[in-house]
Amino acid sequence: MSGNPAVVMRLLASAYTVAEKAGAIVRRVLHSGELGVVEKTGANDLQTLADRLAQQSICASLSRRFPKVTIIAEEELPAEEVGEDLIETGQAEEILHKTCPAEYSTLKEEELVVWVDPLDGTKEYTEGLLDNVTVLIGIAYGGRAIAGVINQPFHNYQLGEGADLGRTIWGMLGLGTFGFQLQEVRGDKRIVTTTRSHSNKVVMDCVDAMEPHEVIRVGGAGNKIIQLVEGKASAYVFASLGCKKWDTCAPEAILHAVGGKLTDMHGNAYRYDANCDFSPESRNLHTYLRGTANLGTIICEVVVCLFPAYRLQLVRKKFV
Repeated sequence: MSGNPAVVMRLLASAYTVAEKAGAIVRRVLHSGELGVVEKTGANDLQTLADRLAQQSICASLSRRFPKVTIIAEEELPAEEVGEDLIETGQAEEILHKTCPAEYSTLKEEELVVWVDPLDGTKEYTEGLLDNVTVLIGIAYGGRAIAGVINQPFHNYQLGEGADLGRTIWGMLGLGTFGFQLQEVRGDKRIVTTTRSHSNKVVMDCVDAMEPHEVIRVGGAGNKIIQLVEGKASAYVFASLGCKKWDTCAPEAILHAVGGKLTDMHGNAYRYDANCDFSPESRNLHTYLRGTANLGTIICEVVVCLFPAYRLQLVRKKFV
């Protein structure tokens, strides 16, 4: 490694190793058989011991190395000391050796915002649908998602005993994506992926408007974006309340880095500022690990389109 890597590259390199540690925590809790499940707002909004430990690990590890970075995470946890066994100090050398895009090379810690979903797809995690589960760490600057890390703790789990479990993919605007093979849906098929457990008439009307040949219902926003970039789906549609910005920041950065697009149902881009909107539409409080701040944000209404863009226009034409 030559020179001193830019702050954002060091943060991304740390996010990579921290996400891998969080993924290991998620696997360990599952194998223990003691999930510690609690309902937050209902049966479809769960929290487990894995969510709690993974968030503690991610936030404490990143805040220790980057104390001026704003970290916004999903779970509201009490302020408490985090054990050293949860701290990850490593950094991904692969990322540190990359050349930072010029527009981000002089960014300061205090200009960056990290959005964390320690366990995306918690309901599926409790039901054994392990390929739906991801750990999401997104990095935003100027309200825009610019880099993201997605860890899949159980990638390859269906291969059985002895399989090499887990993988981590990452991407950055102006740099590219890594850890997976970008593919398009084969042939002329229109395949839509959408929510498995939060569907309603509006969602299905939007899905139907795209006249898909096939609809894939799976859990987890991170998992659905992976469906897009690996050519298993053409579009991800979820025109309803339920998805939050910690669900979308990391996946959006990766999707945009390969030329895709993520917007709300009106085609507007999301903003990932530290001082998010406290409007009446805001239903969730986002908190730092130690409870030093509460930040409100608008719940996302997601319409994602990758190949090609006209499908997004079809949905907007019929429902806006």
